[in-house]
Amino acid sequence: MSLTPCGFARTPEKGLARLVWRGGAWVVDGPEEPAEAELRALRGLEIVWPRQEAPLDGVMRLAAAGVPLTAPQAPAWVPAELAALVTDRAWLAHEPDGTARCVADLRREEHSIRLRRLAAPRHPAEPLVSVVMATKRPEFVASALGQMARQRGVRAEVALGLHGVAFDRVREAVEDCPLPVSWVEVDAGVPFGEVLNRAAALAGGDHLTKWDDDDWYGPDHLSDLLMAAAYAGADVVGVTGEFLYLEPLNLTIRRTTFASGAAYASEVFADHVAGGTIMLSREKFQEIGGFPVLSEAVDREFLKAAAEAGARVYRTHGLGYVLRRGLSEQHTWRLPLAHFVKVAANQWHGFRPSLLMEAA
Repeated sequence: MSLTPCGFARTPEKGLARLVWRGGAWVVDGPEEPAEAELRALRGLEIVWPRQEAPLDGVMRLAAAGVPLTAPQAPAWVPAELAALVTDRAWLAHEPDGTARCVADLRREEHSIRLRRLAAPRHPAEPLVSVVMATKRPEFVASALGQMARQRGVRAEVALGLHGVAFDRVREAVEDCPLPVSWVEVDAGVPFGEVLNRAAALAGGDHLTKWDDDDWYGPDHLSDLLMAAAYAGADVVGVTGEFLYLEPLNLTIRRTTFASGAAYASEVFADHVAGGTIMLSREKFQEIGGFPVLSEAVDREFLKAAAEAGARVYRTHGLGYVLRRGLSEQHTWRLPLAHFVKVAANQWHGFRPSLLMEAA
C-alpha cells in the first residue's frame, strides 16, 4: 500500500486498532491487512512493540502518511523524537462526537501533522523559497517579516512590494530582518496584482509563495507547503482558510464548511486555497503568466488561470495559518464579519489558533 496524507479523514468512523510486528513486518492486527479507506477510517493505530528491536521503516511510512500513531511507552531502541511523539497521548484525552466541529478530531489532526513532519523525506539541500508580499500598511511589515524569519526547514528570502509606501517607513523592520529582503516601491494607483508581479520579479528562489501582511503563519508553514507539494505531486499548493480571527469582535472562529454547506476539506485537489498561502515553483509561476493585473480578486483569478493552464492545485491542512479579518472595507476580499460568524463550526473568545501555530 502506497499511502500519503492525501485524503486524510478529519472525522474518523472507527476507533483505535493495533499495529503489531508479525512475520517480519508491521501489520494492522486483524484477519487481513485493511485497505486504504479502512485505514483512513481509524482514529489511529496503537503500537504494540516487539520484545526485540525491529526495523522502523513500516512505522515511519505510516507516520509520513499522517496515520495517527500512539503507544503508552516506547522501548529504548526507538529514536527519541519518534518515542516522544507516539507516547504523547494528550490528543486522546478528548472524546470524539462524530462531527466536523469536534475538538478531539482537531487534536488528532495536529498529532497527525507532527508525525508527517517527523517522518517526511528530507531534501538533500533545503530549497530556497521567495516570499512575495505586497503591502500598503507599513505598520504590519515588522510582524510579517518576523514570522517569515521564524520559518523552519527552508531557506527563505523576501520580495517586498511597497504599494504607495516609501521604503523609509519600513526601513527599520527590513534592516532588523535576518533574511535577505529585496523591495520595490510602486505607486498607490497601480493595481494590486501588478505590485505582486513587480515584487515577484525580484525573486530568485526555487519556489514562490504569496504572503499576506496581516495574517498569522506558524513556524512550519512553508515547509508544510513544500511537503504537501511533494507527496501530492501538485503544481500549486495552499491551505484551507480554516481559522479566522475577527479582530473587531475579538473572536476566533474555525470553519469546516463553505457557506453553501459543502465540506471545506483539506488534503484534497481543489480549485480553491487561501490566497495568502499560494505556493508554486518559479518556473510554473512564469508559465501561468504571473498574477492578474487586477485590484481585487487577484487570488481567485490567479487560481483560475492556473487551472486553465493545466496546473494541479492541492489544498493541505490549514492548522498553521490564521486569517485576520477587520471591517470589510479593509480587505480586497469584501465580506461582512457576520458571514464568517454564520459559517463558524467553532467560536472562541480571543486569539485561539491551532496548537501548531505555537502562539504565545
